[in-house]
Amino acid sequence: MKDDSVRTLIAAAALFLLTVSAMAQTPQLDPGEKLEKLQFPAVTMQLKGWTKFGNGHVYTLPVRAGQHLKISFSTKSKFAFLAIFDLSKPDDEAFFGTDEDGLSFETTIKENATWLLRPYYSKVSPRRGLGAPFSILIEPLAAAPQQPAPPAEPERPSLFPKAPPKPQ
Repeated sequence: MKDDSVRTLIAAAALFLLTVSAMAQTPQLDPGEKLEKLQFPAVTMQLKGWTKFGNGHVYTLPVRAGQHLKISFSTKSKFAFLAIFDLSKPDDEAFFGTDEDGLSFETTIKENATWLLRPYYSKVSPRRGLGAPFSILIEPLAAAPQQPAPPAEPERPSLFPKAPPKPQ
């Protein structure tokens, strides 16, 4: 009887953890938004769209540790922006936004995750129209080059001979 209750407790805990993990990977969409699942591109990928409030597209992009990429956002509107969220993190804060961080983001991925790319039209700006066209470029890059070792100091003349290396 005790074994059954322990098994039930373990199964419930596992189910709870799976549910929490799945919730972290499922993006919260605004009414009318459409989710498009991307794959990490082998070559440069360009996404074009329109930031219609309530009818826009958002994208999920799975990334793996060690991948190096650059994401660039372009638009003619000064009220359209891109925000990038890490769905594996429990918080809902964007780790990159073109409104504050510039129009491109280049990084080497530190851990496997799924990112949410959300182009949006600012709701607080005095604006005209219902949205703006945008373009997102996702460029896989070669791995970041290794830092070269600093050059050894050149031999300097000395009055004293070098000490022999110590035995280990």
